Amino acid sequence: MWIRDVRPWGGPASDVRVQDGLVTHVGPRQAGEARPAPGEGGTGQPEEELEGRGRLLLPAFSDVHVHLDSTRLGLPFRPHTGGPGVWTMMLNDRAHWRDAEVGVTERAAHTLGLMVARGTTRVRSFAQVDVDCGLERLEAVLAARETHRDRAEVQVIAFPQAGLLREEGSARVLEDALRAGADVVGGIDPCSLDRDPVRHLDLVFDLAQRYAVPVDIHLHEPGELGRFSADLVCERTEALGMQGDVLVSHGYGLWDGTESQTRGLVERLAELDIATATVAPGGRQTLPLAQLAEAGVRVGLGQDGQRDYWSPYGNGDMLDRTWQLAFTHGFRADELVEHALAVATRGGAAIMDHDLARLTGTADRPGLAPGDRADLLLVAGETPTSAVMDRPDDRTVLHRGRVVADALTLT
Repeated sequence: MWIRDVRPWGGPASDVRVQDGLVTHVGPRQAGEARPAPGEGGTGQPEEELEGRGRLLLPAFSDVHVHLDSTRLGLPFRPHTGGPGVWTMMLNDRAHWRDAEVGVTERAAHTLGLMVARGTTRVRSFAQVDVDCGLERLEAVLAARETHRDRAEVQVIAFPQAGLLREEGSARVLEDALRAGADVVGGIDPCSLDRDPVRHLDLVFDLAQRYAVPVDIHLHEPGELGRFSADLVCERTEALGMQGDVLVSHGYGLWDGTESQTRGLVERLAELDIATATVAPGGRQTLPLAQLAEAGVRVGLGQDGQRDYWSPYGNGDMLDRTWQLAFTHGFRADELVEHALAVATRGGAAIMDHDLARLTGTADRPGLAPGDRADLLLVAGETPTSAVMDRPDDRTVLHRGRVVADALTLT
């Protein structure tokens, strides 16, 4: 396929060729008779042409922190009923998720489709597994992945939202989830939820070792407590040789310490290749995004819940969440707003695919060179920053070189 008249990362008008799921050529726009005639690209199949109409060309989004099993997108709006704290919120979700107007499998597939239609082609979704739901929610996310297998790449995280020690049998269900096809093993707040961080992390990392899967730890713990848990995660990562296979999600309390504490933690994460994912929350300490990029720490963005029993926020649109990342960090300069876009696209992609280069700084704009996978987003806008501010509907989405959505509708 030739993609005609697009502006990669807002640069000059270009023609882009994709073949076998990869970008193979990026060059100046050729108009009219100067264009190479469509032919056969070595596969015996005629080449297609996609008119970019002067739109921006960006890497497609990578949502690396979403809970497809708790979504209510597409259902009637429901007033928020959750209380304070992770345990209380979990119990509220547990009391209501089975009573939704449609089943969890249909809801997960619907939300994943909305995400793809808006430009997301790489997804890392949590699936809650506990003694209440067993593997039902995991199976729903696995089914959603199968429904959209030709539109997006989805990794599924077995997530013990209720902890591992508070309810008998929790650890067994988590292991059952790995046997059932989960790609990643999750953990959560080893101090404040399970109140035994050594035992909690021993269980999580033991499963990771035995099933050869990565680890993703939800860390909501504040300040010194959060940094203590992070230290324990770092210790296990180093001792078990799991560099590159561990991610800390949220990490709300990690960045409200002194300048030296922040610098030391950034260096430690870089040394052990521990990634982090944020959902751009308001009202909390922001991440040192520039320092993390310069140190080579892999950072990705996600939407978290989608108008679910935890929160009324979320709409399936990573362009909207990119705006939120820029806004909550106080970004105004174009370079920084575009860095938010880079985090939301290739930053998360480098978490899911370790063969991809990580961001090297706030000016790095990867993902559109020959050899890159053709997961692409064409979107209207004068500049990448204007697209983040305006979040237009005029979008075309490609996954592995094939158009999978146009004008917010799946193809």
